Amino acid sequence: MITGAMKTKIDTLWTSFWAGGIANPLTVIEQLSYLIFLRLLDMRESLTEKKIQRLGDAELRGKLLYGPDEQHLRWHRFKELGGQEMLDLFRGWPADPEKGIKAEQGVFGHMHRVCLKMSIGEFFKDAQFLISKPDLLVRAVNMISELDLTSDDWKGDIYEHVLAKLTTAGINGQFRTPRHIIDLMVEMVAPQPGDRIADPACGTAGFLVRTIAHIMRQHTSEAGRIEQVDPETGRTDVSYTGDLLTADQRRQIADGIHGFDFDATMLRVSAMNLLLHGLDEPNIHYQDTLAASFDDRHPALVKDAFDVILANPPFKGSLDEQALLPSLKRKVKTTKTELLFLALMVQMLRLGGRCAVVVPNGVQFGSSTAHVAVRRMLVEENQLEAVVNLPSGVFKPYAGVATAILVFTRGGKTEDVFFYDVEADGFSLDDKRQEVKENDIPDVATRWAEWRERKNNKDFADRKSKCFAVSLTDIVKEGYDLSINRYRESNHVAVEYDAPKVILGRLRALQEEIAADIEELGGMLK
Repeated sequence: MITGAMKTKIDTLWTSFWAGGIANPLTVIEQLSYLIFLRLLDMRESLTEKKIQRLGDAELRGKLLYGPDEQHLRWHRFKELGGQEMLDLFRGWPADPEKGIKAEQGVFGHMHRVCLKMSIGEFFKDAQFLISKPDLLVRAVNMISELDLTSDDWKGDIYEHVLAKLTTAGINGQFRTPRHIIDLMVEMVAPQPGDRIADPACGTAGFLVRTIAHIMRQHTSEAGRIEQVDPETGRTDVSYTGDLLTADQRRQIADGIHGFDFDATMLRVSAMNLLLHGLDEPNIHYQDTLAASFDDRHPALVKDAFDVILANPPFKGSLDEQALLPSLKRKVKTTKTELLFLALMVQMLRLGGRCAVVVPNGVQFGSSTAHVAVRRMLVEENQLEAVVNLPSGVFKPYAGVATAILVFTRGGKTEDVFFYDVEADGFSLDDKRQEVKENDIPDVATRWAEWRERKNNKDFADRKSKCFAVSLTDIVKEGYDLSINRYRESNHVAVEYDAPKVILGRLRALQEEIAADIEELGGMLK
């Protein structure tokens, strides 16, 4: 749990980055990620050293990250330095034979070398250290030294608070999905230990992190449920140990999580996010999953590979048809990313695999041949299970686009589809997104659980309510239109009006009253 005081310190540091010339929120997150990672490396090194001292295991020495002449590059050593000296050590310096100075790779260079040896190494090839002011570096190092990084939950909370500041939308329609929307989607597909889980456009890995949290929560006993109260705010945060999971199940969860993105900066952030949530070797892939190279680089992951897919892929613009994955071109004739991603997710799922995905409203009712073909594929060739309409302010301040959540299973047969019209999500629908009382999200989860266990569809027959079911027959009849207003019935209230003669009489009486008042006013002026 991250306290209110620590949140304030992080917020102050964020402002300092801005004043220090680093204004891009994603760049700030990236630089903070490096610093957090450096401290974690030092903590990991200290743990390995203690094991060597206690066990005398020679093999463990091969896992040490710092050599005898690199001890000054460790967190607990350089944090005691002054600003300029610390900054110089981070940067390192080139060799100068005339002065007898050997090349020094510096703190950042050493981190870069360590990362290249890990599974996430390829994302750090172009990593750059951009903090140029000594006082800013000192403030950042001091603040991160105060963080409790011993618990995966606390590390995750810290990073979530930092990621929450990512409020700028990308040029390709990328924006961060609110945690409560992710949690709803995860609950609707109900991932289990042993499932292979993917996000084909993972961004900061929010879906993958919350999926891990869901599995841990579902497999934690009452004894493993830890409540912590923030003494300043009085808020209670709960963490889950996953103590009902076996070591093999934990390993399966770690091995089964896969994220893909083609933005190297995003991948560095997502890799760090997963590391801070307990995945030592996250399966993050530098890959445009819509590109032809996907089949070349990851042939085992392109088709029939996953049990669960959760995503909010970018849905802005179109792609070059020549560069598309050939199997997608055969499935749907379009270059629109929102349609291509839907076709891709169907392809990546195993038979019986489940998917929850955010789509723009245009996917629900678009009339182009490609739009209709994709909806027909979801309805006729797979089992479309749910359409959850979201209010247009859910993704503010990133964007005001209207969206919906589609939930489907690969294969199977569509019979009746669960529709829900979310009117409020617990936050104001303006740019401020402040908490409000109105919130349909818990009811969506409750009604969805009832729908999954239903014995009688009559409970979902009222199309005048927020939640109702629509049959396959009706969807086909409407040309596979999935917009909720196509099927929702309005409540018409009959309004009775007085007869025209009665209304006319009232008007005459009113005119006479006005004339009398004018006459009286005129008399006062004489």
